[in-house]
Amino acid sequence: MSIFHRVLDRIADWCWTGRKINLRFVAEYRTACFALPIINAMLAEDEDGVTYRAALTDWRRAERPPLAVYHGTSSFCRIDGPRQWVKDRSFPLGGLILSPGVTAHLDPFEARELQEHMEWAIEKAIRQWVAEHDLLDLSPVPEAFDRRKADRKAKAKIADWTARRERLRAVPDNDAEGPDHG
Repeated sequence: MSIFHRVLDRIADWCWTGRKINLRFVAEYRTACFALPIINAMLAEDEDGVTYRAALTDWRRAERPPLAVYHGTSSFCRIDGPRQWVKDRSFPLGGLILSPGVTAHLDPFEARELQEHMEWAIEKAIRQWVAEHDLLDLSPVPEAFDRRKADRKAKAKIADWTARRERLRAVPDNDAEGPDHG
């Protein structure tokens, strides 16, 4: 798409916020059963839809379909598929590392080794978190939960945290030199 068409498209988006496009797909039945709920979730015009679309940003930038994506604070690693099977062993086709001052493409063996290393590090971090927070002492809970109730509770906790931080910032710092100075 030319830059002219992209500009026109953005202007149309800005002027005509309610514009809708009909999409039509032809897919194999099993694929459609799997893909349709994902497509519907991505198209939702709510917080969930925005989140699903943002989660796919790395996919859109990749030349190959990502098998795994790992984000650090300033570094990024992507393991690329499709996965290739040799007897009972699987290999990614490659990978990408982006880190300050580094852009590195990985071959299948490097990508597999890095993915195993990342999975081990994640497992170690989760188990450490479980131990530090005494989660083994808690009784197990079902994975499923009441989404509406849980979201409301989570948003209330975030709002409370924000209000407490705002109150702390609002405390005037008139006594910068301390109580003994006049």
